[in-house]
Amino acid sequence: MLISEIIEPAFPQLTTTDKVEFAMNLMEDYDVQHLPVTEDEKFAGIISKDDLTDAADTDMLAALQHQFINVSVLPDEHFLTALRQAAHFDTSVVPAIDKNGEIKGIITQKKLIRSLAGFLSVEDKGGIIVLEMDRRNFSMGELSRLIETNDAAITQLNTCTEATTGLLIVTVKINKIGISDIIATLQRYEYVIRYYFGEEDYENELKQNYDLLMTYLNI
Repeated sequence: MLISEIIEPAFPQLTTTDKVEFAMNLMEDYDVQHLPVTEDEKFAGIISKDDLTDAADTDMLAALQHQFINVSVLPDEHFLTALRQAAHFDTSVVPAIDKNGEIKGIITQKKLIRSLAGFLSVEDKGGIIVLEMDRRNFSMGELSRLIETNDAAITQLNTCTEATTGLLIVTVKINKIGISDIIATLQRYEYVIRYYFGEEDYENELKQNYDLLMTYLNI
């Protein structure tokens, strides 16, 4: 998914000649903590609400230019680039600018979250298994083969390195909810399962709640 597919071209922008009070009101109206600022129709940076609260209402944004956040993306980049920028600079918006420095649109934090949810297929049903291992032991081919032996398939796979242990954490989403057979297969091949979420957990919780209710009613 490209950034050009998720930008909001009509999202408001500020100029360096706008007053602080106007910028604050615009952020309130659009429920954001940041807005892009232009100078001579070129992107100048992002101003944050925190910086505005320390300034006088009548000050022009040009007086705060040294506090602008210089973060932007190109329209033809992948949307994960905007997500990385928003996370790194902790901004509620990321402007998409062309090679001439003109703003083509804005990607909001809400839009990024919705796009990420679609990218990860979070609405699709399925079990989730989280494994831990040394990076040198990771083989996507073997993991996929073991899961496929149980008439299932991997629909999502994400990895990250745990800072405290150096272990590779592998999160796998499976296209079936009942995953007890897959868990048993992975354990048989000595995979370390940190935790998992599937139909069995839900059914066990229902049974425990039912048993507790029956015990209460029999008192």
